[in-house]
Amino acid sequence: MKLAGKKALITGGNSGIGLATAKLFIKEGAQVAITGRDQKTLDYAIQTLGPKAKAYRADVIDSAARKDLFAKIEKDFGHLDIVFANAGIAGQTKAGSTDEDTFENILRINLTGAFFTVEAALPLLKDGSSIIFNGSVIGSLGQAGYAAYAASKAGIRGMARSLAADLSPRGIRVNVIAPGATDTPIWNRTGRPSAEAEALAKRLASTIPLGRLGEPEEIAKAVLFLASDDSSYVQAIELFVDGGAVGTPFGGPAFRG
Repeated sequence: MKLAGKKALITGGNSGIGLATAKLFIKEGAQVAITGRDQKTLDYAIQTLGPKAKAYRADVIDSAARKDLFAKIEKDFGHLDIVFANAGIAGQTKAGSTDEDTFENILRINLTGAFFTVEAALPLLKDGSSIIFNGSVIGSLGQAGYAAYAASKAGIRGMARSLAADLSPRGIRVNVIAPGATDTPIWNRTGRPSAEAEALAKRLASTIPLGRLGEPEEIAKAVLFLASDDSSYVQAIELFVDGGAVGTPFGGPAFRG
């Protein structure tokens, strides 16, 4: 097992990529702490994950809640070997019609919250640990109406590289996983009618070289690589897991003759 005896924290571990990663980490021998803001999905996640997981209701942008969270993790786990800063939100910020609070909230959750999650975890992280941030292809590819989200994910990349420089003396590796379009519950929270959301997903899949959306389990396998000793000499990278969307953006079925 790749993570035997390891202790991991996954923020936003109650659904989607976070939950898939928690399942895989446990399968590979880790004990896992997950966080989320929704108690109902946290309860479901713990039922799914079993006794090697503990769930904590916490908001990554609430400094008091964050302090309480890490006090509980220290009591329950003692230390950490892995942090997957996965919690984040999407959200439209259309040019000409976006208010400042909406823009700032996306940055606060996706970027500031991720930084201070790691900041709070540092006293618990052993030397030689692994930190993984969840980025996005949108941090590299422009998308209309998503300026704040794109800025937050591009910021994750730059922030991770600086943190890697800070933490390399401790042997702590800091990397970014950058998923492409992935079939997660977020598709059911877009506010669009289901038929419209399904049509959008189909159109999007046609632009991806591999011709489909990714599965959460596929992203989780890449996170496992960055968390494990298999990537012991990998530092400060952004690993795209996107079906080729960034590497060959005109390679999808929609662009083929």
